[in-house]
Amino acid sequence: NLYLPLSLWNTKRGAPFQVALQDDHRMLLSLDADDVRPDASVYSVRVSGEPHTHTLLFTRPADGQTLPHPLQFNASYHGLCYSISLMLGNDSSASRAVRTVPVLTKPLPLDSIEMSDYSPAPETGVVFQIRSPDRNIYTRVNISYMEGRQPHYMLYKDFFKGKTVFKHWLSGTCYTNISFQLVSEATVNRSTLVSHSDVTHEPLRHRTVPNPPLNVSLKIIHLSGRGASHNASVLRQARDVPAAEEQEEEVNGVEMSVTQTPLNNVTVYSSTAEPNITEPLWAEPTGSPAPTEEEEEEFVNALVPEYEESNEPGSAMDVTFEPSVMPKPLLPILLELRWLPPRPPSAYDGFNIYIHRDGNATETATVDENTHEFFTELSEAGTYGVHVTTLSSSGDCEARESLADTGFTFYLSTSVCVCVCVCENITSDIISSLTPGAQYRVMVYHTNGPLVSPASEPVIIDIEPTGVRDLVVYPLSPSAVILSWQRPYNVAFRKYVLQTFFFNSATQTSQWTTYYEIAATASVIASVRVTDLLPAWFYNFRVTMVTWGDPPLSCCDASTVSFVTAPEAPHISSVDYAHGTLFVRWTYGDLFTDLSHSRMLHWQLTAEGKKGVTRNMMKASLTLPPGDIYNLTVSACTERSRNTSAPHIIKLEPAPPKSLYALNATDAAVTLLWTEDGVVDFYQIVCRPLRVNRESKVREPLLTAAHVVTVSGLQPSTSYNCTVISSSYSSVSDPAYITVSTTVREMNPSVAAISALAVLSILLIILLVLFLLVLRKKHMEECGAETFVNFASFERDGKLPYNWSKTALKKRKLTSPVQLSDFDAYIKDMSKDSAYKFSLQFEELKSIGLDLSHEAADLPVNRPKNRYTNILPYDFSRVKLISLHNDEGSDYINANFIPGYNSPHEFIAMQGPLPETRNDFWKMVLQQKSHIIVMLTQCNERRRVKCDHYWPFTEEPVAYGEITVEMLSETDSPEWTVRNFRLGYADETQDVLHFNYTSWPDHGVPTVNAIESILQFVQIVRQQVNRTKGPIVFQFKSGVGRTGSFIALDRLMQHIQEHEYVDVLGLVSDMRSHRLSMVQTEEQYVFIHQCVLLMWKKKKQQTHTSDVIYENVSKS
Repeated sequence: NLYLPLSLWNTKRGAPFQVALQDDHRMLLSLDADDVRPDASVYSVRVSGEPHTHTLLFTRPADGQTLPHPLQFNASYHGLCYSISLMLGNDSSASRAVRTVPVLTKPLPLDSIEMSDYSPAPETGVVFQIRSPDRNIYTRVNISYMEGRQPHYMLYKDFFKGKTVFKHWLSGTCYTNISFQLVSEATVNRSTLVSHSDVTHEPLRHRTVPNPPLNVSLKIIHLSGRGASHNASVLRQARDVPAAEEQEEEVNGVEMSVTQTPLNNVTVYSSTAEPNITEPLWAEPTGSPAPTEEEEEEFVNALVPEYEESNEPGSAMDVTFEPSVMPKPLLPILLELRWLPPRPPSAYDGFNIYIHRDGNATETATVDENTHEFFTELSEAGTYGVHVTTLSSSGDCEARESLADTGFTFYLSTSVCVCVCVCENITSDIISSLTPGAQYRVMVYHTNGPLVSPASEPVIIDIEPTGVRDLVVYPLSPSAVILSWQRPYNVAFRKYVLQTFFFNSATQTSQWTTYYEIAATASVIASVRVTDLLPAWFYNFRVTMVTWGDPPLSCCDASTVSFVTAPEAPHISSVDYAHGTLFVRWTYGDLFTDLSHSRMLHWQLTAEGKKGVTRNMMKASLTLPPGDIYNLTVSACTERSRNTSAPHIIKLEPAPPKSLYALNATDAAVTLLWTEDGVVDFYQIVCRPLRVNRESKVREPLLTAAHVVTVSGLQPSTSYNCTVISSSYSSVSDPAYITVSTTVREMNPSVAAISALAVLSILLIILLVLFLLVLRKKHMEECGAETFVNFASFERDGKLPYNWSKTALKKRKLTSPVQLSDFDAYIKDMSKDSAYKFSLQFEELKSIGLDLSHEAADLPVNRPKNRYTNILPYDFSRVKLISLHNDEGSDYINANFIPGYNSPHEFIAMQGPLPETRNDFWKMVLQQKSHIIVMLTQCNERRRVKCDHYWPFTEEPVAYGEITVEMLSETDSPEWTVRNFRLGYADETQDVLHFNYTSWPDHGVPTVNAIESILQFVQIVRQQVNRTKGPIVFQFKSGVGRTGSFIALDRLMQHIQEHEYVDVLGLVSDMRSHRLSMVQTEEQYVFIHQCVLLMWKKKKQQTHTSDVIYENVSKS
């Protein structure tokens, strides 16, 4: 008996309500002492789960007993989850459920199991058909079996009408101990109940059909003068044949290679014409002497049509075809069979050879698995059938052979070998299924009953070969490539001829020239290395197949491929740096290198440093920021490839700070302010008094990475000489000087003096701001608005709001820090005159990132993967996929890493997946280990497709490439939907949360009233992000507008919690330097400012509430 003292949730007490499940599926339901209550007089049990609900009533306990007798319930269904509820009531009120216990009954074993071959592929497939008892419920079937000594277990749920197919077994393998066990599952309160049936059937066994042998070929050799002296048992022999030996045959003393066709490509030919005799002459040059000792004819499997018997009245086949009168006695014939092992993986023990004459078996032989040849002697005329099968017999399973093929059918007469034997009184016939490229000798015989006439004069027929397939070029170096191709399986030819076509600058001509000739081999794939090519040159390559005939036939001129070789690597000869410009000179090739007809398009000069620069140019000058170490390379580029010079390392000394100013001088401190020029690790600030006295102390230098610093501890009414030095890579710049003076310390300042000083300070600050604005305008005109800092607002501690990063390829930076206490007035000022100042700021953002490259997105193979042609990912920040195949474009997806508040790779901004890129999307999520996906659109808005529906529609798992996605749950709310996915790849699983915000209006931004909703959604996502690792994937139709707005709100929400200032312009500028057009419209830019204002107001409310609570606690 299975005893289940189960208890679930109880409204008041936790005493167990006991249910005992018997082996015969009876349930014993009993009460506990704690179940008896004074306010209840009626105790019953409600059993649900079956189509009809059952109610059982406990009888009143007998005298002297406190509990009633247990109840008994017979379960009608096996493998079903029953819900057992204890009901309490009294005479005046209805019964109510106080406890509920789930009980999963045990499924019954299977009634019957049937196994059969999977007819489309019996080598690897087997069909299982099971029959379950009535009222037996199961969710999965546990299938276990032994593959040799290796046990396997599988939980299978795809049994449609009790039938399923395995297609992954190995051919010729014996599978034993096959058993089936039913599994029932039920999920209750996030817990899973599982019950297994017994296994009562005898273990089953099954052997799959082995794969057939490959490249079976037949050769018939006429033994001149040996017929009477050779016994068939003596001539029959078997031996191992190495692979190399099978690629060469000797026929009539001529060395040759014979192409062999796989056995599974057999073509059956049936004819009803006059007896024709076709005989392929694989290598018999015109004019060669006829053989005297031995005459050989070779047939490749599927080249010899099958002979079809006819037993119609009046047909010559009414009589046994053994002529009593023959023109000549039949000479002994040596039959030679050769084959290759079956296609792996396949288990086999040997091969069976079957030879039939006139429908009767004349010989059957079995050889071991290491033997791939068989010889026997034929001495009687007639129609023969020959075929070879693979045998698998090891293990406890029944021995099986590979499926019988059509094999070979031929006719032996007294003089020649007959390939096609038909018996009708006609004078013409069509012979099909001939081998392309072969040469055939055709002769005709006339039969009259048992008599056969002499052969006609032979006619030689040449069949044109087919061309090669899949001609591909693989580059090795600027002057060498590898050409690879495949030949058709069924073809006969003598050699390959490789030809090249290119422009010869010496002769000023272009023509096809033969580069190489390659003898035919048995290999399906052939390749050749082509050297001595010109770098950056256009070539056409052509491979043709040539036959043995005289004249030989060739095919085909259409088998061509074009290719542009890679350029040579340039050599940097000299490097000079002056006035911020780098002058580079390089050489290419030697003195005789001619570029006038090459495919050289341009030179690419790259300086890789903290602020790297790349230019496609024909002149060798480059403006570089000072203070960095650059890895200098020059690339020669064609339309398909490039070659890069050896790197040249150059270190530029740092430059002194520019525009050094002093402000807010007091009697003991002064604030210094400057702009960065180039790359700087930190700044060193030293202030010394102009007049040194005995009280003056030697001050330690200040070190800071910011552009503003407050120097404190100064003497009042004293002039100081302050120097600021830039330091980068352990090198220091020349100092920048400024003289500052502290104010006089007043012991008892009056209110009027303080007011006057305040007004004067304000006027000075306004004048300084105006001066900086004029300086900025002049600086933008001279330097292309490369760098500008608005110092109108900064923190009291002297630090600028953003520590500008030195990531490569980010030359231009914008910033506009604003104190949060002034943010309301700031927005009102920016919104004046139709938000003219907002428009000015947003126009400045449009120039960010214009000089950044996106070459990967411009590749022809990647263009169809872009939703828009003007939203392309930058090369330096794009997300690269990991692929097992090194194909061009296999690592590309339209996505970029975006820095966040906590990590430089905290976000991934990408376009909405297309139908052809949904597999790449899930691959990126799995490889980047992203557990959060934020989708900011619906799949369709206003009847327009915004994003592909890249996840399953139901809870059934769906395969996207090699990754399986299963939707575990889906929760809807009025403004967003949250889904839980489980990704599976091989043995790896990963859970992913999918947040889909569906209320963002199309072609606009949320209203002011909806700001609360979007900020709540941002906060919900951030709470989940803090519990996971890996970047957050954001996606919209283009991946820049709503995506940039959401990322900006997430970063600002975290920033405002810890700071008293904000810089929306600097934040958007930083995002745009990693992905094009982040925060796409001015309307979205203004919307972010409105959200920041609401964040600040909420922070003030929280701070005020905290202060009130603290004050009340202090008073108490």
